[in-house]
Amino acid sequence: MKKTFLLTTMLLLLVLSAQGQGMSFEPEGTLFRQAVEKARQTGKKIFLDCYTSWCGPCKMMARDVFPQEKVGSFMNASYVNIQIDMEKGEGPELAKKWEVSAYPTFIIFNSNGQEIGRFLGGSNADEFIKRVGDHSIDKGSDVMDQRWNDGDRSEEFLYAYLETLSSTYKHNQCNLVAEALLKGKAETFAGDEKLRNVFMRHLNNPLDPAFIYTAKHPEALKSAVGERQVNAKLLRGWSNFGRDLIIEKDGKVWLDTEHFNQWVALMEECDVPEREANRLNTLIQLAQRQKDWSSYVKYITEYGNNPSLDVPDLDLLKWMTPIAQECKDKALRELAAALLQQRYDDIQNGKRQSQTRAGAMTLSGNLTAVMPRIIATLKGEKVDFGRPAN
Repeated sequence: MKKTFLLTTMLLLLVLSAQGQGMSFEPEGTLFRQAVEKARQTGKKIFLDCYTSWCGPCKMMARDVFPQEKVGSFMNASYVNIQIDMEKGEGPELAKKWEVSAYPTFIIFNSNGQEIGRFLGGSNADEFIKRVGDHSIDKGSDVMDQRWNDGDRSEEFLYAYLETLSSTYKHNQCNLVAEALLKGKAETFAGDEKLRNVFMRHLNNPLDPAFIYTAKHPEALKSAVGERQVNAKLLRGWSNFGRDLIIEKDGKVWLDTEHFNQWVALMEECDVPEREANRLNTLIQLAQRQKDWSSYVKYITEYGNNPSLDVPDLDLLKWMTPIAQECKDKALRELAAALLQQRYDDIQNGKRQSQTRAGAMTLSGNLTAVMPRIIATLKGEKVDFGRPAN
């Protein structure tokens, strides 16, 4: 009788626990291929939370939304749930493969590991559940992928394919389809509203003939859609291309040197004002991902010593942080500390103004106050980041 009572009590506790359970995620460190294997065995779809450790909305979702009972009841029944830090382990390679550049990004896969939908950003529990459901409808993108791979380049198919790709934020594949639609029409597409839309929304390769022609002869497109819009489009195309030239696979990182050199030469030919900043930003990113700290500091120094360039305070601090956290070379750390010390001294002496904005964002913290702490850390001193700077 006593055993029966104990067993009944345990079962009741298990039931109550299950009823109050939020989302159940695979153990930390689970590889995506392992989630696919489990999905195949269970017939469930896969829900992937692409996050980073510094992303505020990611933390909000993990703290406030995922633990809710109604979220768990909806998700656990139909999905294998997995979270992957896009900056650790296999994360960087998967982020490149799936074109994840904003966080959080949530991707839904079928049980074979084929993407069927995605959405971005934080939300409340009810909206999250709705968004998951809306993006879990397989629109047959894998079938369209196969048609593309088989060589279908009919205009009707390309426009339909582009719409499907756009809904899942597959920007690189969108670019390839845009290139196909604009092929041979570099000098005339500005007169076609549909093709103008394809160019403005989806073409992101500055080495494409349509982009090059527009960079050199922007008048027709500016007349159709506006000077500000075309200038912004060209600026994005030039500046964003560098990150696509950094290749990461199987734990190795390298630069697509051929296209990098073409890009740099073309920016010079087109007299792009931001060309030197774009070149150095790419090399700085490459060196950081390769953990080549000698080259990393060299490129930062080159950027800082260029009289035509100006490193914002926020960017300089971002560049210093990986050195402080990961670089073990004392000489390089001291050189980085000297660079940041110079910036701090210039602000204190009135040669520079302390920056309160970064692009369109108003900064809430005091960047200048952080500088002495980072400098001290670079010099090997122990710093209490919880205490105010002197």
